[in-house]
Amino acid sequence: MRSMTRRAVRERAEQLSANRIPFVHARVVFAEKPTSAKPGDEALILGDGTMLGFVGGQCAEATVRAQGLAALSTGNCVLLRIAPTPEADQHGKLVVHNPCLSGGTLEIFMEPVFPAPLIRVLGNSPIAQALTVIGSTLGYEVAPWVSGPLTNVDAVILASHGDDEEAAIIAALKANVPYIGLVASPKRGSAVLDSLDVTTCMRARVHAPAGLNIGAQSPEEIAVSIFAQIIEQRRASQQEGVVAMVTVSGAEEAVDPICHMSVAAVATSIHADHDGARWYFCCLGCKEKFLTDPAKFAGVM
Repeated sequence: MRSMTRRAVRERAEQLSANRIPFVHARVVFAEKPTSAKPGDEALILGDGTMLGFVGGQCAEATVRAQGLAALSTGNCVLLRIAPTPEADQHGKLVVHNPCLSGGTLEIFMEPVFPAPLIRVLGNSPIAQALTVIGSTLGYEVAPWVSGPLTNVDAVILASHGDDEEAAIIAALKANVPYIGLVASPKRGSAVLDSLDVTTCMRARVHAPAGLNIGAQSPEEIAVSIFAQIIEQRRASQQEGVVAMVTVSGAEEAVDPICHMSVAAVATSIHADHDGARWYFCCLGCKEKFLTDPAKFAGVM
């Protein structure tokens, strides 16, 4: 973990958000002596396990890293309680026994922070303008269509009434954009899709006409119906577990062969290689003990 002042942690969080990089914000809300952390201490956990800031020593850091990566995958906030001795489960808290913790108990609130959904809109029609206004009100990032990679784009909406629609639809399909909507009448929408050289499955991914059938007439009402459809699709995908909130790098768990604590199996965790295998540890103390006789401790697992 790289130590940073609280102000530096907050500034870094703003930079990550501006660059659309997901992270978990961890803040100490309870610290029992003799822990080194204090209430208000903060850290950020990135998708590769990198930690910026301070919420406790190496043993606490290992637990926070593992739970932070889990939170990035699920998108759920967690109130983490790390105790040096076993404790019963507590309602509303994730209780983790950390046998190597050198002191009192810590409670850390962990909040995943994700970039706003990114919407690309083709066209400058009244509906396109309404999409920008209403999408921004919903907290989405709505930007004009641009040629190029569609990385991390959550939706593409074609509202140009005929200009460059086919090429944009093909690009969005190839990029596996989750939502593709064509603003058109049912008749024109079918004609546009018929003109495309795509499979039946690919064609089914295009909403034509875009939006839920709520009897919308004005540009603003049509924009509302389209965002309602986007929200409906996103929530359904999350509930079905179709897509994890964030794909994290090697976010599997490993077991410390010394203290048997669960730790994140990522390159940023403390680790050592022995006999072609990689072993992960909660702290340098466990690693050093392992290295005194690797064959002995590796055989215990």
